[in-house]
Amino acid sequence: MFADPGTFRLSLAGLPDPDHDPQFYRGVPARRFASWLIDVAIILCVGVPIAVIFGVLTLGIGFIAFPLIVPAVGFAYRVGTITDRSATWGMRIMGIEFRRGDGRRFDFPTALGHVAIYTVSMMFVLVQMVSCVMMLGTRYGQGLSDIVLRTTAINRPID
Repeated sequence: MFADPGTFRLSLAGLPDPDHDPQFYRGVPARRFASWLIDVAIILCVGVPIAVIFGVLTLGIGFIAFPLIVPAVGFAYRVGTITDRSATWGMRIMGIEFRRGDGRRFDFPTALGHVAIYTVSMMFVLVQMVSCVMMLGTRYGQGLSDIVLRTTAINRPID
């Protein structure tokens, strides 16, 4: 799929080596941030109207669920899009995608685990900040959920 597997180290044997194939990692942290902004905009454009409609239909009682509806829409959006093509719509626009340590695209269990860890990390500002610093400082540009699942984001290769 990528380069000779004999040149890889760690348990990420299916991924391109950052030293031998730096083009796969060049600019990825900035692209991840830009794609995150795009994804947040998409989630808000879908989630807020759903929450408002739910609130109106329940004569205002449903507005109590507003803080749960928008994150639920975000969770479903992320799991669905990442399962589909190993990238959210924001990531596709920015030309990046997730890969597992064996080099394959995400399947449903990997996407679900990745989004679950991301969601929990978003509940704690310090944990999310650590994850962002890790993306800038680790060899494969991995955040916290990537380290746990042995995955990473790369520039989308030409298939």
